[in-house]
Amino acid sequence: MSTHGQLSELRLRLDDAITYGTIEEATALAREGLFEAQRKALKGEIEYFKGQIMMLKEDFVSAIEHFDAAIRHNPSDGAAYNDRALSMVELGIIDDALCYFDKGIEVEPDYATIYHNKGWLLNNIGRHTEAVECFKKALALDPKRPVTYDNLADAFFNLGDLQGALVSYKKVLKLLEPGRLESLREEIGKQIHILEEEIAKQGKRL
Repeated sequence: MSTHGQLSELRLRLDDAITYGTIEEATALAREGLFEAQRKALKGEIEYFKGQIMMLKEDFVSAIEHFDAAIRHNPSDGAAYNDRALSMVELGIIDDALCYFDKGIEVEPDYATIYHNKGWLLNNIGRHTEAVECFKKALALDPKRPVTYDNLADAFFNLGDLQGALVSYKKVLKLLEPGRLESLREEIGKQIHILEEEIAKQGKRL
């Protein structure tokens, strides 16, 4: 069974809280997921949510142990591979983390988040072209993810593709919910202004 087969709504809410909310919100949702998994005696889900709680506590070694257990109970759980990989990154284990992202993609190829996170890692280690491809795959599966467009913009910028970065940043603003994450909206607005000025300067030099 894939990661989204059981307790899927809670997982999605947790992912959203981790991305856009607070640690307190995310922790509360992880504990809610653990309670529901225990109530239903779902061993894989129990281990998955325990892993999430350990990640939020920044106990990444323990998190990995729980995600390994989740994978043993449910080998098709792409999210468990994904979050194991993220825990490894936090511990500085980069090459093996990429392998776990790939394993997650293999067992659950329609899971957008894992492409996004692999792209995030590739972008951070200087492999920007590969990162762009991962972000594009994530957006093909889930085209309404502002966080992915934000990371895609950064990868384009790192490649010197200012127009691509500008288009991607504008997409972030279009997708962000009104009244939410105003600090991010303000920061993106500043990036757009800087890019537009630089593109205009380049046009004048041509």
